[in-house]
Amino acid sequence: MPDFSLDRLRRRPDVEAPNLFAVDASDRLILDEASVAIGAAPPGTVVVINDHYGALAIGASAGLGATGVRVFQDALVGEAALAANARGVTTEVQSLPLGRELLSGATVVLLQVPRSLAELDEIVGEIARFADPSVVVYAGGRIKHLSLTMNAVLTRHFGRLDVSLARQKSRVLIAREPLTTESGYPLREFNDELGLWVCAHGAVFAGAKLDLGTRLLLSVLDQAMPDAATAIDLGSGTGILAASLARSRPGISVIATDQSAAAVASSLATISANSLGERVTVVRDDCLKSQPDASADLILLNPPFHVGATVHTGLADRMFRDAARVLRPGGELWTVYNSHLAYRPTLESVIGSTREVVRNNKFTVTSSRRRVPVAEADSRRVDARQEG
Repeated sequence: MPDFSLDRLRRRPDVEAPNLFAVDASDRLILDEASVAIGAAPPGTVVVINDHYGALAIGASAGLGATGVRVFQDALVGEAALAANARGVTTEVQSLPLGRELLSGATVVLLQVPRSLAELDEIVGEIARFADPSVVVYAGGRIKHLSLTMNAVLTRHFGRLDVSLARQKSRVLIAREPLTTESGYPLREFNDELGLWVCAHGAVFAGAKLDLGTRLLLSVLDQAMPDAATAIDLGSGTGILAASLARSRPGISVIATDQSAAAVASSLATISANSLGERVTVVRDDCLKSQPDASADLILLNPPFHVGATVHTGLADRMFRDAARVLRPGGELWTVYNSHLAYRPTLESVIGSTREVVRNNKFTVTSSRRRVPVAEADSRRVDARQEG
């Protein structure tokens, strides 16, 4: 790719660390395998899906001359990284939601293969439904993350599948001849244990099922600041925690927030399916960036312990810091996490006094009370003495 190096790309505002990269060998292989097709594609017919930090979109536009590149990234931080990396390099990229507007008329689709089979199924199903009949999909990834089951997902939606030679532990699956199939997403299941409808798009963790960590937090949810007037479900996923809290406490106002487009769509569907739309607001946000300081009494959190495919606690640490900012003094963060991660010292440092609420053989639930600033605490003591 002339005049542009993918090595310039950064991950920010996502977590940056020596073992985390903005571009990998699969990005480069996808671009190389698709280079001829991209060069021949009519303007506005190249689409990029699941681009981590902009390598595919910027590589196709700045490196291979594609114009009007449409992009879908599930992660909001991916969108922000693409915008930052594209600044001063290319203006030929536009972010859109997954669906007809993104894919209509597409002749070339570049796809970083997601690890979730359900996510892959939803994505390639949308491509087959809305793209041009001549579309060719270049779906690549690291070999260790690819499986024969993924081939089966692709052939459910496309009549022909070819596989590239491996290079630097990466491979590209090339799909043609889209087939007509019906969308099964979002999934919609009634959970008898919860008494709730749960809706899930393909990219959401655990699908429409109740994961074990969330189940443990739900078992003690009635103890979480019973007098809280405002609450946030941070990293809402399918919206189970937000829906459960809103249903059990008629007077509370709840915000469900996630940076994943699929999670936000799933939470919206779950809230709607349970007729809770007037009491739960769903937003797409990078952690709690759009929430005012000291605005919430209670925050519920089931944090991730990985960034992409890499085990890393950086995202959880960002969530803790944002929770500390958004909690009112004396407010509480209720967190469920894999016990081996030992988040408690971090929670003590960032939020305040932390106690273990419940623990089983895999997960721990803690309650962290936001410390009252020293000046405010002194003021309260003075007021108390005066009243006395």
